[in-house]
Amino acid sequence: MLTKKQITFLREELATAKNPLFFYDSDGDGLASFLLLYRINKEGKGYRVTTSSSLNESFMRRVEEWNPDKIFILDIPNVDQEFLDKAKRPVFWIDHHKPQERQKVHYYNPRIKNPDAYIPTSRMCYQVSDQDLWLATAGSLADWHMPSFISKFIKKHKYFLNKKKDLPNTVFKSKVGMLVKLLFFIQKGPSKEVTKAVKVLTRINSPEEIFNEETSQGKFIHRRFVEVNKRYEDLFKEAKKSVTRSKLILFYYNEQKWSFTANLANELMARHQSKYIIIARLKSGSYKCSLRGKNVATVLEQALQGVSGHGGGHPDACGAVVDEQDWNVFLKEFKRGIK
Repeated sequence: MLTKKQITFLREELATAKNPLFFYDSDGDGLASFLLLYRINKEGKGYRVTTSSSLNESFMRRVEEWNPDKIFILDIPNVDQEFLDKAKRPVFWIDHHKPQERQKVHYYNPRIKNPDAYIPTSRMCYQVSDQDLWLATAGSLADWHMPSFISKFIKKHKYFLNKKKDLPNTVFKSKVGMLVKLLFFIQKGPSKEVTKAVKVLTRINSPEEIFNEETSQGKFIHRRFVEVNKRYEDLFKEAKKSVTRSKLILFYYNEQKWSFTANLANELMARHQSKYIIIARLKSGSYKCSLRGKNVATVLEQALQGVSGHGGGHPDACGAVVDEQDWNVFLKEFKRGIK
């Protein structure tokens, strides 16, 4: 969690920013983090980092194009020192993945002091914004974290959650789960449509406005959600057929346009908590995967030894990319690691 001093400092830096640029991860936690900070003053631009979990020198072209006075980096696991060296303006990095050693940046990560801390970036951004409770709740749940303010959310938004439940039931058996899906699904599809949808989200006042279709903006977001959710539900029906007595649930799919690997993995994990899960999508000669299970990050690290691929993330939830030619070797080692 952020300290009072850090909260005050970040609020002041946001208040005095004339043209901030927000780089954010393209998952639910990342989008919620951006919306929470942007909606405070509604200044600047946001940029989704979709192609990598690292902000490297190549992203400087966005900085040069938009010429921001300050840069905020949200929920990005790694930022190359070369990027920070060339930024030439104040950079503020809020994250909750494995801590990194960097210079020329204001860096906020709860795991620096407590390696076992699990605080989503959106939870810290909510400390700064102190508004948009619904976004903070959805962002935290999207990163599989039950926020301490869930009772406050229940009191204000009974339509979405009328009583406190455990995480799996909250996310997958309550209406608040629609808000969690929304943060992911609104980012699917052609870039122009995603950009428009995110822009509209910066103006939405409440989740009821969307799901009760109270305004034209709410109707627009709801239509996009319904369209993407239909594709997801059809795919999830297929994924459920992969559940057997085996300790591993392995599901391959070939959706060409949109990736649902993380969402499928999360829902299968919630329904089959004693199993390990790999959702794999073959694209451009590599399997892009979401993995879930107890200490799965450790199993993944071992399975990647001697294999052309990379991956990582949280202890029980992570991602990986493995070259198609090495897939069978990787899978064999992974299965050995979970015996």
